[in-house]
Amino acid sequence: MKEILRIEKLNKIFHEPEDFQVLKDISFSINKGEFVTITGKSGCGKSTLLYLLSTLDTEYDGKIFINDTLITGSSQNELARFRNKSIGFVFQFHFLLPEFTALQNVMIPALRLGKYNEKEIKDRAYEKLKQMGMETFAEKLSSKLSGGQQQRVAIARALINEPALIMADEPTGNLDTANTQNVFDIFKELTSVNGQTIIAVSHDEDFARNSGRIIHMVDGQIETN
Repeated sequence: MKEILRIEKLNKIFHEPEDFQVLKDISFSINKGEFVTITGKSGCGKSTLLYLLSTLDTEYDGKIFINDTLITGSSQNELARFRNKSIGFVFQFHFLLPEFTALQNVMIPALRLGKYNEKEIKDRAYEKLKQMGMETFAEKLSSKLSGGQQQRVAIARALINEPALIMADEPTGNLDTANTQNVFDIFKELTSVNGQTIIAVSHDEDFARNSGRIIHMVDGQIETN
């Protein structure tokens, strides 16, 4: 199976208000099509780790490879282009633009990438909404959607550029039980049917247990992998 992400001896130190090592010599790899959940108590370093893997934080020691490419040491402009093309993000808070429709929100990353014309992007965005069961809400303002509907739009937006990785930070943290299951089922299908790779941080034990693999962290280190 093709390796899609590898990290080698990752260390991260926060310097304010005093020096504190939040990640300690972390190494592991993830293959294409895996659904991985990173777990651990608050403060164990799991969200910091996801932030580094997503290339949003470049202040660390060690190496990160994505799709056989060493991204450590790349410039901010290079990383911005890489993120838009290769990484889709799903957060606890969906961060949709309230004055935009569901369709317009999904289109945004593809418009930034500039790989397709606007009609192609619109068609692709509609297909992603359809994949999420949200096509009938395409022209509805995102501010008029329920929390569960907004999160499905956010997942569609994360998928628009066909990224190598989906990174999700507490993606069900604000959802009720039914919508949590809905989002989990979507993620499961994305990995099992589409071969998508998902790395999620979650406090939800059921979510983690039912994903394909758990990476459990304790005090900045990997306890089980």
